[in-house]
Amino acid sequence: MSSPWKVVDSRLEHCAGMFRVRIDSVIMPRNKRRYNVYALQLSDWVNVVALTPEKNVILVKQYRHGVRDFTLEFPGGVIDPGDTPEEAALRELREETGYEVEELLPVGMVYPNPAIQTNRCFTFLGKNAKQIHDQQLDELEDIEVITVPARTIAEMIREGKINHGLIVSAFGLCMLQYPELFSL
Repeated sequence: MSSPWKVVDSRLEHCAGMFRVRIDSVIMPRNKRRYNVYALQLSDWVNVVALTPEKNVILVKQYRHGVRDFTLEFPGGVIDPGDTPEEAALRELREETGYEVEELLPVGMVYPNPAIQTNRCFTFLGKNAKQIHDQQLDELEDIEVITVPARTIAEMIREGKINHGLIVSAFGLCMLQYPELFSL
């Protein structure tokens, strides 16, 4: 049976904005050899699947430079130091969309890419979302808010209109717990 790799040394090699590169020197249990492995240390994230009283889902369309294209996503972002995932979810929803929810329910957590990343992504379902404020965007954000019927999200994923892995995952978690909200 496998066992965790033994870390004999760890150092930060590079820091750049949202991430740091960590190099770990490890002993592989299977062959007892030493290897250098890399991990991107990233902050934890949140996603909010927010539903209006009319059962529409709040989406944000924004440019993502990594893929040099626009993506459709649920509102979300980084959990700031000192924030709980719930606090970050409410803040990100308010900042990106101007919406607030009457009820926020935890749906689940995933590791975005545990092979090379250290962070977690928490998903929440927000009920009875209403636009209360104007957007409060960061300097590098240019976000268009879109609402679509909840029952259309699965089709948008199938058609490739929603193709961000963490958003597809968040929807899957919501479908598992609340299928009645998203059925066709």
